[in-house]
Order: sequence, then C-alpha cells, then structure tokens
Amino acid sequence: MTPRERSILTVTCYGHFISHFNMLVFPAVLLPLTARLGMEMGPTLALSFWMYLLFGITALPWGLLGDRLGSRPLLLLFYFGAGLCGLLAAMNTTNPFMFSLCLAGIGLFSGIYHPVGLGWIAREFKNTSQGMAYNGMFGNLGLATAPILAGSVNYFWGVEAVYGVLGVVNASGLILLYFVRNGHSTKQERREKKPQTQGNLKPFLVLLVAMMLGGVVYRATTVTLPAYFEMQNQSLYQSFLSVFGQLGSPNVFATLVTSFIYLVGMAGQYYGGRVGQSVDLGKGYLIFHLITIPTVIAMAVTSNMPLIIFAMVHSFFLLGMQPLENTLVARLSPPQFHSSAYGLKFILTFGVGALSVSMVSIIKESFGLSSVYFALALVSTTLVSAILLLNHYRKSLNSVAG
Repeated sequence: MTPRERSILTVTCYGHFISHFNMLVFPAVLLPLTARLGMEMGPTLALSFWMYLLFGITALPWGLLGDRLGSRPLLLLFYFGAGLCGLLAAMNTTNPFMFSLCLAGIGLFSGIYHPVGLGWIAREFKNTSQGMAYNGMFGNLGLATAPILAGSVNYFWGVEAVYGVLGVVNASGLILLYFVRNGHSTKQERREKKPQTQGNLKPFLVLLVAMMLGGVVYRATTVTLPAYFEMQNQSLYQSFLSVFGQLGSPNVFATLVTSFIYLVGMAGQYYGGRVGQSVDLGKGYLIFHLITIPTVIAMAVTSNMPLIIFAMVHSFFLLGMQPLENTLVARLSPPQFHSSAYGLKFILTFGVGALSVSMVSIIKESFGLSSVYFALALVSTTLVSAILLLNHYRKSLNSVAG
C-alpha cells in the first residue's frame, strides 16, 4: 500500500466508522426512548424512517457532487452537519417531531460518506478488494461500537447524553481531515492509473437489484437486533446475572451482545476481502448470501445462546460479502463515474432499504418480531436468484471478451 493509499484509508475508514455508528445508535436506545416518549415501540421506531430514507436516497446526488467537487469538501460537510444534528437531537428527546427532524438531518449528512468514500477508494487503489476490506472492517467497527456505547451511556446518563456523544464523535472528524493529507489525485496521477473497466450496463443493473434486496435485509436486521436480543435472551441474561451479579440492565446486556455480533461481522469483512483476491467475485458473492438464508430462519425460531450463534454466522456472511459487492461495483462501472455508481448503489441499498423499517413495524405488530426474520429469508432467496442472473451475464461477457 502506497503512502497516499494509507493516507486516504485513514480518512475513509474513520468516515465509514462514523456513518454506521450514526445509524446504529437509534436501534440501541429504541426501548429506553420508547419509555421516555411514552409511546409504543412501533410509532417510536417510525421516528427513524426519514433518517434511514435520507441516508440512502441522497447518495446519488452526493455521488454526483463527489465526482465533480472532490472528497474533502463533502467529508467536511458530513462531519459538521451530522455532528450539529446530533447535538440538536440531544436537546429534543421529549419532542417526537423535533427529534425525528434531527434524526433526518443525521441521515441526510451521513449519506455523504458511502458514495464519496468508496468512490475515492475505487479510483485510487490498485488492489480494490484490499482497500474495500479494510474500509469495511471500520464500518463494522462502527456497527459494533454504537450499540454498546449507546447502551452504556444511556444507562448512566440517559438518551440525551447518547446523542450528545454522537455529535462530538462526528465533529472529531473535522480535526482528522485537517491533519491528514486529502483530496483527489492529480490529473497526472489519473493518466498514469490504468482504468479497471469501461463499465457493463446489463450486469450492473442486475447487481443494483441484488444490492437493493441486500439493503432490505441489512436494514431490517440492524434495526431489530438489539430489541430482539433483549426480548429473546432473558434466560441468558439471568444466567449472566447469576455469575456477575446485578450488572447493568437487559438493554445494556442486549447491546453488548449486539456489539459482539458486529465484531464477528468485522472479521467477515476481512475474510470477504481475502476471498475477493483469490476467488471469482460473483461466486464468492453468491456463496456468502446463500449461507445467510438458513441462518436467518434459525434466528426466527431460537433464543438465548443458539440465537446468538446463528446471529454470529448470519452477520459474518451478510456483512462479509460487502468487499465483494463493492469491488463488483468498481468492476462494472466506468472509472470516471465511480462516486455516482456508488451513489446509485446506496440509494437502493439504504434508500429502498429504509422501507424495511416500515415493513418491520407492520410485521411486528401483526405477527410478532420473530416473523421479521422469516420474511428476510424470502428476501434473501430472491436476492440469490438475482446473483445467479448476474453471474450468467458476467460469464457471457467474459466469453465474448475471450
């Protein structure tokens, strides 16, 4: 890895960490926030809809701006805007409308990272899978840190402090950008870098469908896991108390378990990057998603330790496939439009994926929270069918090229 690549990775890894941290704080305090607002779980969950929607649907315009303006100014806007909205959210935890508005702002500015950060890596890194793997690991670190940090801060100081911490953590990115060398490559560097692809429309469109379905599974899983663990792991929590005494609360225990699950996903990211360097991208992408189907079904029918084990396997492969997926985007899109291509991806994965929040609310109210995971198994099955079609188109293109 060149010094420039390491410099870029320092900035993008922190940005990836923060973008996922911002999105995972809310599920970690869903039940305490429900009690504070005096609302049911379903309506409280609905307060986050615009945050998750804007996190996704703004990705394409941010990506277009990233291709035009460069990475540094947009990442500055990300850290400043999300940090400010986090601090405002801390001041409005008793006002559902204003709190939801602040969450929407967090989603809006957090939506900058993925098209800009991943587009930057795709343009600059010779070994794209390696860069995506390290970057993905820090995204998972954000997933893992948010639940336990939010749960712990909530336990000692309340929901207001949780969003105060979110604001400070985001604003810290401004300091990092100041000290770390940043910006797009020069025109000379761009001429010297060999383009990886000229883009292939048909397989890219199929890939977009697969990524959209993956976004539904990802978002529905992340918004439900802390609450699901708190509801389903009561016996395990009691066993934990018998060993360690009256430590924390069911919410703290559930967020601790959730954080551990995402750390397992972080290992999956590293493994996915290694697979991307040694195995055909489409084949690895297919196998990773295939494994998520039986594991998510098992999550719907188990509790306590078996549930945690199946959730670990599910997280390992659901999150571990991301370096493969992001490298496929780089391979199937023109180099000069990488940020725009990632913007289009994240409109579908996070924007359409935000609709899964409404899906979760409806299914939970009608059939119970465990039924959500049966629904996700159906979504993953459809996703695997799309990957099979993607691999068919890629094989046909390779045959023509050969």
